[in-house]
Amino acid sequence: MTDFSRRRDAVRRRMAEAGVDSFWIAHPANVRYLCGFSGSNGIGLLTADAFYLGTDGRYVTQCDEECVDVELVVDRDTVRGLAAQALGRVAIEGDHVTVNQHAIIAERAKTLPVSGWVEGVRVVKDAGEESFIREACQISDEALESLLPRIHVGMTEREIARALEREMLERGAEGLAFESIVAGGPHSAIPHHQPTDRPLATGDLLKIDFGARVAGYHADQTRTFVMGAAADWQSEIHAVVAQAQARGREALSSGVNLKSIDEASRGVIVAAGYADYYPHGLGHGVGLEIHEAPMLGARSTGILHAGVPVTIEPGIYLPGRGGVRIEDTMWVAESGSESLTRLPRELLVL
Repeated sequence: MTDFSRRRDAVRRRMAEAGVDSFWIAHPANVRYLCGFSGSNGIGLLTADAFYLGTDGRYVTQCDEECVDVELVVDRDTVRGLAAQALGRVAIEGDHVTVNQHAIIAERAKTLPVSGWVEGVRVVKDAGEESFIREACQISDEALESLLPRIHVGMTEREIARALEREMLERGAEGLAFESIVAGGPHSAIPHHQPTDRPLATGDLLKIDFGARVAGYHADQTRTFVMGAAADWQSEIHAVVAQAQARGREALSSGVNLKSIDEASRGVIVAAGYADYYPHGLGHGVGLEIHEAPMLGARSTGILHAGVPVTIEPGIYLPGRGGVRIEDTMWVAESGSESLTRLPRELLVL
């Protein structure tokens, strides 16, 4: 059973340090983390001795089923209803509270915009969260492995995406971690391409970035394939990315500087002369959101901790030609790490 009291107490320590009486929590993922509510209209208010959940009448039954130890505030005007409980000095999630919400809260209390209070607690996962992420990764692996023999020249990007998504749902995913990226030929050079009706052609690179979602927790994985024999340039950039990804995975361990992980991986791509064709960071945390702390990049600060799932996903993208990305969701241990996504990383010919 999820220990919501431990999570709330960790945030209350931040409240005490800042000298606030309550904390207004607007971000849905943070609300869910602190009380279990997964609905689309929920705002949390954490005090020294209670957690108030503001919602409307549509979600009363859902709250009864999902939430643990909450004071329910049911009001069609959810913000005003919950604001009635916000007295004294109130910390608000500055990254998520709207201007209009802030005006309503400020009518009753003094506000202090803050950032990252809940996200900082969410970084290290507990055993239940780890189990959900592992299951999401296993479903993702099995879904793509099952689909690969059916991918062929002439199949469209959109057809592949829909087939892959069906495979994940049939294996128990509650939904998708994000809209699947299926990119063939020159489209594979677009890091976040949206699938189209373009059919695959012989000689295309095929990049598939996807993941399942289980109990709100996400998996994230990318593999790149080739339709028919690979050209020399395709084999070259895939080999460089594979080496960079291996270096990134090898660099993961508790206590390691976040920036140094990016440097270890990025250095391979820079040395190969492709620095200008790698426009994004090395990876990110995953959990209740597909992108969450910590971020692994050239500007990252801080260190990595055990019990943190992160992605390692370097890439090379040659505009008009094609691109390669290889990505795994990794679990960081006290010493080293473990890949939770386990499909082969070599350049498979389909």
